[in-house]
Amino acid sequence: MGTRLQGRVAVITGALSGVGLATAKKFLDEGAKVVLGDVNAEAGAALAEELGATFVAVDVTDPDSVEALFRTAFETHGSIDIAFNNAEISPLEDGSILSTDLDTWRHVHEANLTSVYLCCQAALRYMLEHKHGSIINTASFVAVMGSATSQISYTASKGGVLSLSRELGVQFARDGIRVNALCPGPVSNPVAQELFDSDPGSAERQLVQIPMGRFAEPQEIANAVLFLASEESSFITASQFLVDGGISGAYVTPV
Repeated sequence: MGTRLQGRVAVITGALSGVGLATAKKFLDEGAKVVLGDVNAEAGAALAEELGATFVAVDVTDPDSVEALFRTAFETHGSIDIAFNNAEISPLEDGSILSTDLDTWRHVHEANLTSVYLCCQAALRYMLEHKHGSIINTASFVAVMGSATSQISYTASKGGVLSLSRELGVQFARDGIRVNALCPGPVSNPVAQELFDSDPGSAERQLVQIPMGRFAEPQEIANAVLFLASEESSFITASQFLVDGGISGAYVTPV
């Protein structure tokens, strides 16, 4: 057990799997009180009981549902110190701009960008009362460079998350609130595996772009979230925090 987040209250969306779950466990190990937000009420309640956390079922695209999540966190624990806005989707029908329909475009933007807007808005209302807080928004390495496998809606939504985070980081810096965009490279998780199963060449196209030659493990991304949430990153705000295995620094000829 560590103490890097001792007594801090953290809200995590997309908390039931992958990076969200790995981060929840890490935060709890470091002394935080954690409120898990996700859509699956049954699985969320079971996980919260197992971990010793609080769970709130949330639709991150609905303002009232998001407000209820953060209000519950505040009423239960008395403050909100950390918001890890991590919920996202990457549907298989999101591909080239030539084939992706408008409904998919809108759906992805609601889930990936509007959700971050709503969660930041809700978190800031509480953080401003105490003039302290860290908001970490999940963007992606594709927010700063083109993707080898086209996902036009996902890529555009993550660019929006990066820009939103940068602006909020600047706006609220003197209020003691830090806002950063976490930009992971490809992560080994069920969502990525589903994509690779549907397009066998996708994994190969991505791996050739990664200097480390592998995908990140969720725990490795969670380590970066912990750093951004803790006082160890107290002079970091409005940043694009890349955890991408060297992708953004490399020149690689695609296969």
